[in-house]
Amino acid sequence: MPIPELLSIRARWPLLPLLSVGVLVLARPAGAQRRDFLVEQSVAAAYTSYADVTDLDPGAGGVGRVGVWLPANLGVEVEAGFGSPNTGLNGASVDVVSVGASVLYNFRVGEASSAYLRAGLGSVTYGSDCPTVSVPGSGPCGSTGAFLGAGGFRAALTSMLMLRGELVYQRNSDPEPFANLGVNLGLSMMLGSKALTDEDVDGVYDNRDRCLATPPGAIIDQDGCPSDNDLDGVLDGLDRCPNTPRGAAVNEAGCPSDADRDGIVDGVDRCEATPAGAQVDATGCSSDGDADGVVDGLDRCVETPAGATVDPLGCPGDQDSDRVLDGIDRCPGTPPGIAVNTFGCPPSQDSDRDGVVDAVDRCPGTPFGNAVTATGCPVAAGVVADLPRSSDVPWVLPGTAFASKSSSLRSSALVILDTVATVLRIDPGMRVEIVGHATDGASQAANLQLSAARAEAVREGLLRKGVSPQQLAARGAGDTEPLTRDTSADALIRNRRTEIRIVRRQP
Repeated sequence: MPIPELLSIRARWPLLPLLSVGVLVLARPAGAQRRDFLVEQSVAAAYTSYADVTDLDPGAGGVGRVGVWLPANLGVEVEAGFGSPNTGLNGASVDVVSVGASVLYNFRVGEASSAYLRAGLGSVTYGSDCPTVSVPGSGPCGSTGAFLGAGGFRAALTSMLMLRGELVYQRNSDPEPFANLGVNLGLSMMLGSKALTDEDVDGVYDNRDRCLATPPGAIIDQDGCPSDNDLDGVLDGLDRCPNTPRGAAVNEAGCPSDADRDGIVDGVDRCEATPAGAQVDATGCSSDGDADGVVDGLDRCVETPAGATVDPLGCPGDQDSDRVLDGIDRCPGTPPGIAVNTFGCPPSQDSDRDGVVDAVDRCPGTPFGNAVTATGCPVAAGVVADLPRSSDVPWVLPGTAFASKSSSLRSSALVILDTVATVLRIDPGMRVEIVGHATDGASQAANLQLSAARAEAVREGLLRKGVSPQQLAARGAGDTEPLTRDTSADALIRNRRTEIRIVRRQP
């Protein structure tokens, strides 16, 4: 902008440098504490540039205001202003008096300062009553309505004293619309104000803080309330592990622990003492697929036949080296080189000399000379003593006897089939029902078909071992008769068993 124009603006607006100083004060951090204001009284020096139609030169004056602060950053105030500008024609002085009422919207700046916009209505009176005949050069006369608009600032000098300045737009409406522009700078005294407090130092003042005891460092919303997104009881901002799984137990820093180091955090882990190295499911519990007492992950022999005794690594032994595993071997001390049957006994060995070979003798210590049944038990013990178990308890081939979604018998099931076949051949009056179960099919219909195929595979296995077809019946139960309602992998394997139930015994 050319220098002459700058000098001209400075000549018409001598208060602009003062307003610049006020803006600088507003921009500085205020030392006063933020307060809740109530009543404002202010006085200011004013400078007004009048519209050309008034034929008035720019001139100085003053303004006084009284305002009330309202909630939601609003306020109302009334004002009165005065000035005595000269006419441009003959230099005659004209008194100009204005009154008005405005609504303000305040913007907080820093702790105690503020900026604002205001709008309102008023009246401006030029000179005294208008003469009957207009006198050239005497300036305007009479009163006119006016719209008032302004933007300004308050810069805190102390907790109650403000430097206030503003730019004013005044649009007169009668007889022809015209506008005056003004600027003013002065002081405001804030009466009845009180300091705002923030007891929990969270940046939200107590008058609108809904959570007054927020711990230092917690992340808060606009109402001063903290959040806990992972619901672990440790607030966001203080939580060093903000994505803790739901239900996990955490320490004071919001981080979960894993006491047994199985990868499932405490609180979610239902089996908190899992041995190191064991395989676990989503709940932290280990499984034992071959039911030998050594959990998967630690078990080096994962398909140990049911009934075999195992070492700490889950592997079975064979002390007498007869190829029948300890625990299944009914004659564990067989001398080396002697042929044995599937029970680990020499086919003709009868240790108690009761006429029933050890392989099928249910009462191996019968005193010599006692009458016994076909299974080697004294006649006085009754028929129940001959049963491998009570008639309510079936033989059970575990779920591991079949591969998933398969009806082909694994070798681990053959020992149980040998036992059942021996008992059925010795007692041809016994009738059994083979009931298959399946939980690994794609649907209920698939489970029913798969369970029937497994029952039939067991039946065929017994027939090949010399059992009479009249002793055997087979059916599938699908997934309708579970041992447990648990849906873990271990429970599903238990449920997909095959049972051989004694249904009756004929003489």
